Amino acid sequence: MAHSHDQAGHSHGEENLSDRQLILAVAINVLLTLAQIVGGILSGSLALIADALHNFSDAASLGLAWFARRIGRRPADKLMTFGYAQGEVVAALINLTTLLIIGFYLIVEAINRFAAPQPVEGWTVIWVAGIALVIDLVTAFIVYRGAHDSINMKAAFLHNVSDALASIGVIVAGVLIILYDLVVADLIITLIIAAYVIWQGATLLPRTVRLLMGAVPDEVEFDQMVENLRALGGVQDIHHVHVWNLGEHHRALEAHLTLVDYSQTAFEGVKRRARAMLEKDFGIAHVTFEPCLATDCDDTLIPAHPAPNNGKNTVGD
Repeated sequence: MAHSHDQAGHSHGEENLSDRQLILAVAINVLLTLAQIVGGILSGSLALIADALHNFSDAASLGLAWFARRIGRRPADKLMTFGYAQGEVVAALINLTTLLIIGFYLIVEAINRFAAPQPVEGWTVIWVAGIALVIDLVTAFIVYRGAHDSINMKAAFLHNVSDALASIGVIVAGVLIILYDLVVADLIITLIIAAYVIWQGATLLPRTVRLLMGAVPDEVEFDQMVENLRALGGVQDIHHVHVWNLGEHHRALEAHLTLVDYSQTAFEGVKRRARAMLEKDFGIAHVTFEPCLATDCDDTLIPAHPAPNNGKNTVGD
């Protein structure tokens, strides 16, 4: 018992450390965003403002990740019987939508600047972007130290690395402006950053929407899973199958089974074998089976869900 308690305390300490790192990374990114916006306005550089908005999206992402983690730790209750892990997915949807809005805004603004070029102060761009580069690298280091077992933190680390690359691009634009008066370089870097931001959002958004809509997890091959269940000893058939994610990392399944033997002992044996197979082969740990007689049960593999009738009583129609 003492050994178990010590391990729990150690894990909790690591979790708190990751939270502190996350909060520190958010604070640094917010301050950096403000500095870059001021620098972008003073220098006339749209690329700096683009990099600032990219940094802000990262700060928002980190903040939402921290908030979602806090919410996700809450136990299931009478309101949320599956728990609060889905909050992480909602946070991801908000962040990705914001990314897309920022990306398209930057493209529109860059096009307007192409039509009416404005002078850009190259040295200000270089100094601010240089400071941003250092801060991006420091933040990436902070986040990476807490990212070993967290997909959220790993994603945040990659975001910060991309920020560092964007800052390098802005520095290059500043150098070109100073040496060759190539103001257009600022706009080109802006478009590159905008395209990258949109690509990030568009790549991850479909998976996020599927998670929220209760789609079959990407890693689960549905037909193979059904075939494996039907092949289990004691199972005649399976239907009314639902598979979905609980949050990002936990999977659930419910299904109706028709059995060879409907005794309690036989059914418990089928459940035990099915659960072991599902967890081992498909990573599905939350499983609910309902036994039913073949003569009394609809044999549809995936049942059709009727459309809502907006509260109208259709009896007798």
